[in-house]
Amino acid sequence: MNRQEFRTIAIIAHVDHGKTTLVDAMLWQSGTFRENEKVDERVMDSNDLERERGITILAKNTSVFYKGVKINIVDTPGHADFGGEVERTLQMVDGVILLVDAAEGPLPQTRFVLQKALSLGLPPIVVLNKIDRPDRRPSEVLDEIYDLFIDLDASEEQLEFPVYYTNAREGVAHTQIDDDSTDLRPLFEEILKSVPPSKGDAGSVAQFLVTSLDYNDYVGKLAVGRLFNGTLKPQTQYALSTVNGLKNVKTTVVYTHEGLKRIETPEALAGDIIAVAGIEDISIGDTLTAVDNPMPMKRIAVDEPTISMVFSVNTSPFAGREGDFVTSRQIRARLEKEMIHNVSLKVEIPEPDQFVVMGRGELQLAILIEMMRREGFELSVSKPQVVTKEINGELNEPMELVVVDCPDEYVGVITEKLSVRKGRMTQMHNPGHGRVRMEFRIPSRGLIGWRSEFLTDTRGTGILNSLFDGYAPWQGAITSRVNGALVADRKGKATTYSLFHLQPRGGLFIGPTTEVYEGMIIGENSRENDLDVNVIREKKLTNMRSSGADEALRLIPPREMNLEHALEWIDSDELVEVTPKSIRVRKKILAANIRPKKFKNPE
Repeated sequence: MNRQEFRTIAIIAHVDHGKTTLVDAMLWQSGTFRENEKVDERVMDSNDLERERGITILAKNTSVFYKGVKINIVDTPGHADFGGEVERTLQMVDGVILLVDAAEGPLPQTRFVLQKALSLGLPPIVVLNKIDRPDRRPSEVLDEIYDLFIDLDASEEQLEFPVYYTNAREGVAHTQIDDDSTDLRPLFEEILKSVPPSKGDAGSVAQFLVTSLDYNDYVGKLAVGRLFNGTLKPQTQYALSTVNGLKNVKTTVVYTHEGLKRIETPEALAGDIIAVAGIEDISIGDTLTAVDNPMPMKRIAVDEPTISMVFSVNTSPFAGREGDFVTSRQIRARLEKEMIHNVSLKVEIPEPDQFVVMGRGELQLAILIEMMRREGFELSVSKPQVVTKEINGELNEPMELVVVDCPDEYVGVITEKLSVRKGRMTQMHNPGHGRVRMEFRIPSRGLIGWRSEFLTDTRGTGILNSLFDGYAPWQGAITSRVNGALVADRKGKATTYSLFHLQPRGGLFIGPTTEVYEGMIIGENSRENDLDVNVIREKKLTNMRSSGADEALRLIPPREMNLEHALEWIDSDELVEVTPKSIRVRKKILAANIRPKKFKNPE
């Protein structure tokens, strides 16, 4: 196979605009799956968390054959928190399919991924998806896409992009919105026409850039990436270029991709996306090249993290009951393993039992915590904080571009809430359909703890998207959570009698028979101060009976905390206790007699 027979393309889009569904349709129509083969829906979302949440977290690659040409396809995440995955995968493609919802139009993550693609000079193919939606508005969305390209300083060649209209669920692509196409053939033809063939030279020095890592039980660590030049063979000596210089290594197995499978190959050719086994100390960004004439490639660079959390050992009275991995050594080893795969994550260790984990956003770190708890880890996590930096001697903080889409009756409450959090409205668009789209620029810390409040304020009808928007001078104090906490003052099991009498004090997080300990938070106080309460108190029994004494006590269902809600809700003197079976909220200092009294101060 010569280099002209490769095309390598990434599918980029905002979250939930249909990337993974489109890749699935391409796999079926290219004959990658046989007619009677049993394959799960959304085959590209292989991770359990991805299937549960319906989002792509890890970038993945597959390949299809069309008219004898091998098309390597990379499915990228659409959420801004996983931007590190997007940035490194764009390094190994020759073109992009920009997928945009025909009703929602370009959203913050569309801007982010498109900006990265245009800066790398990649030719785009624009696809308007979900054209079967009753609220579709293709011509307006196309105008918004042109505006976005111009806003991002696209070149004249990039502005000459082809446009296709698709229904990914049905597997149909149209050149005109109402033509008679019944499959994705027009899109396949456009990929062959618009995406340039690999520029790699099979006869020159080998250059293999590692963009992700995987693991196989039989051959160990796998380095996945693109072979830009030369050829790569198994059982051969090569030079590995790392951050610390060059060293000689030997490959054991070389794989190429066919559909979702990895196939052993005796020789990988320039332009292909491949996997290499046998090199244990290889990392993302390293280059595999020739021993006699090494030519390393430029290392992958990703944007700096903006949010940090402190991971620490679980020190609650219930520590070690549910988890298999509870020591700081085990937590440290797990974080070091994660950093090998995740280039946008950073870890600092200020104290032996504490790990400051920095990432792109709350969701990225919450996904990491959720993966750890499913693996059997127990740990405590602090409130998310922003990562500041000094620029020209002035303290700067990360800013976010926030796009809110909501019914017009909630415009007032959202504007008021965001202005208190130092948000400034930059744009407002009311198309007259009863929904309004607003854009704000706000400090990242202003969004911490607001997302769940936003859903409450808009009765679940609002859509909130945010994107990192550079740094700005410190914006001043922002008031955090207003309400105090209801804190258990002793160990035991919560009783219905006690909870019934605590209901008027505020909202409860636990139900009857839940085990509690001193310092564990069992609810949110309706006032500003923290309140120590006895939740294990039982009704005093006497030998006297009175009318109505034995009536059933009715409890309001508790507000059960999931991981994201807990991370958003806690204050700076509180922690989230994470175990494989439980999410608890607690005070950092458990004993009430030595815990400082809480006074509400702005951050």
